[in-house]
Amino acid sequence: MFKKISIFLQMIKFEHTLFALPFAFMGALLGSMVMSGSLPSWRDIGWIIIAMFGARSAAMGLNRLIDRVSDAKNPRTAGRAIPAGLLKAGEVIVFVAISFFLLFWAAFKLNPLSAKLLPIAVFLLVFYSFTKRFTWACHLILGLTIALAPLGGWVAVTGKVDWTAMVFYFTIMFWTAGFDVIYSCQDVEFDKKEGLHSIPVRFGVAGALKIAKVFHVLTGIGFISLLFMAHLSWWYIAGMLIAYIILFYEHHIVSPNDLSRLQTAFFTMNGVLSIVVFSFTLIDLVVQTNK
Repeated sequence: MFKKISIFLQMIKFEHTLFALPFAFMGALLGSMVMSGSLPSWRDIGWIIIAMFGARSAAMGLNRLIDRVSDAKNPRTAGRAIPAGLLKAGEVIVFVAISFFLLFWAAFKLNPLSAKLLPIAVFLLVFYSFTKRFTWACHLILGLTIALAPLGGWVAVTGKVDWTAMVFYFTIMFWTAGFDVIYSCQDVEFDKKEGLHSIPVRFGVAGALKIAKVFHVLTGIGFISLLFMAHLSWWYIAGMLIAYIILFYEHHIVSPNDLSRLQTAFFTMNGVLSIVVFSFTLIDLVVQTNK
């Protein structure tokens, strides 16, 4: 049983929840402070964790299920659980159903708006895995999907959506799209052969890396906007400076002629960035609350 659980956790890349969960917490923090001037309750944080686990598990399970044929053909992904025979498609379907149940359960426990927005969340979670089949804008669709984490955190504690929430949403959308463009550069030849679409396929690796830089410049602008919209201060600014250094380094270590450190750019740097931004935002808000 423990071995099977380990395989499921490996399939959904459980450790990569660090990419989105800190931003979900950050959305909850900002929403609660902007709307009520206080930190979110532990009850809300608990349900946000359950919702995040359900949403991300469902999305990854669906992605592995939908892409199982192309994964089996790609040397980089042939070792994944389904093509490697470690999990059956039926087992993954059951796993996805349970994950969606957790998401729905948490959303209904939070507030009415969280429940009403579920159809949009479910649509994006399902739709993304098909987008590489017909559009190079798939990276932006992934961004819109993962950015539901901070927006969901905001809605979970406020029951509302305002301009600050939407700026945060699109900031994380461009951050996600940028690192996904970089990550997809390693599959450009396979994607061309299989007729799949991506920004590297459409614009070449060099062009794709330039587009990723534009996306991350927009991310930086979004974070600066939050400084003023959410009335943050020096601790947040310090976190942003570290985040900008990380983004700069992420782009510095990859080039059209050298993608050898791409895994570092994708996994290590983005995980660190999300934790840094959340941590310094938390410190900023706690300091303001205790003044």
